[in-house]
Amino acid sequence: MSQGLLAIIGSGGMGLAIARRLGSGRRIILGDINPDRATATLLSEGYAISSIRIDVSSLSSVQAMAALGPFSTIIHTAGVSPATATTAARIYEVDLQGTANVIDAFYPFVADGGSLVCISSMAGHLANLAPELEAHLASATAAELVLDGFPTDPRLAYCLAKRGNILRVRASAKRYGERGARINSVSPGIVRTPMGELELKGERGRVVMGMVGLSACKRVGTPGDVAGVVAFLCGQDASYITGTDVLVDGGMVAGRVWEEESEVK
Repeated sequence: MSQGLLAIIGSGGMGLAIARRLGSGRRIILGDINPDRATATLLSEGYAISSIRIDVSSLSSVQAMAALGPFSTIIHTAGVSPATATTAARIYEVDLQGTANVIDAFYPFVADGGSLVCISSMAGHLANLAPELEAHLASATAAELVLDGFPTDPRLAYCLAKRGNILRVRASAKRYGERGARINSVSPGIVRTPMGELELKGERGRVVMGMVGLSACKRVGTPGDVAGVVAFLCGQDASYITGTDVLVDGGMVAGRVWEEESEVK
């Protein structure tokens, strides 16, 4: 793996785990709405890190971080969930438009041979969208992504936004390839991060744990489970992989699909 400059966008549990997995012996730039605590933690552990305060829903804010490059590795983990965002509008701003902003802003600053990985969610694999809407999510400008008819229920908004992330990454592969770079996404299942804990303890906690029970692995994931897959996608062993989403959910989606198909039969 190239040891050039590493960008981590989002300082939550996954961002920290990925920074620890990829950051030894290299310079890390951490971008977050409030990066101070994570920066202090990583500094205390010996990592070479500096930070910048950004809001991924603002293209100009993300561009300010991207301009600190070129970066050989860019990891976008920032996001909100129905447990942390009170409105669908905020989910669209951060999860949908924010990911589009990162893909666009970092494109001129990804190094030859570099890699961008966006963290999506298994929720994107559960969305059932019309082909016309999928085409819009893949190709519309970031400013025009959100349509008036989008769902106002935060959970439906989250599924739509995460499906949009997967489609956006796929649609951006050729463009990134023109710079000699790759772009992929990772879709975690239920992971024990602070955000994941809110989901488990919330009103839908029983539903979430029911999905865990239907999964093949029958456990909640860890940030390290996700960090390992991200490290693979950024490394030489994945040099022929781009425009792809990797589902890291312990088999939750497979379990749910199997149950639904069994009920139909």
